[in-house]
Amino acid sequence: MHTHDVDEELVAAAAEVARTRCRGDNHTMAAAARATDGRIVTGVNAYHFTGGPCAELVVVGTAAAQGAYDLRTIVAVGDRDRGVVPPCGRCRQALLDYFPALEVVVPTSGGGLRAVPVIDLLPHTYVWADHQPDTPSQAGGVSGARGPGAA
Repeated sequence: MHTHDVDEELVAAAAEVARTRCRGDNHTMAAAARATDGRIVTGVNAYHFTGGPCAELVVVGTAAAQGAYDLRTIVAVGDRDRGVVPPCGRCRQALLDYFPALEVVVPTSGGGLRAVPVIDLLPHTYVWADHQPDTPSQAGGVSGARGPGAA
């Protein structure tokens, strides 16, 4: 697994939103993403028994609404001081499909944080773009993504 420096400002932004905006059972997670132009976009989940969107997916929509179509790094933080939480499987797949070069901040087993390429969170993944008619398949996955085991 490849790791990179953690964007501490991004983690702090998500933690602040989790602390100040997540109230009650409907909003329990906050996420923050850094766009390639440097902007930070934040959002919270919208929990609903029918399967409301996770905070990471809310950030993807919010970023698009603000004209930030290319995200560089994302992190999710739980309310009530739960800290950084890795994305669920659905979010991992959606993030890979939207932003194949995205870095995701995740906790380490030692209590620290690391930023990893989203592709590393889904070894042997299904890459949606590679399986569309009239779309040339990319060796190792989507353009710009490294396949498992790549250096």
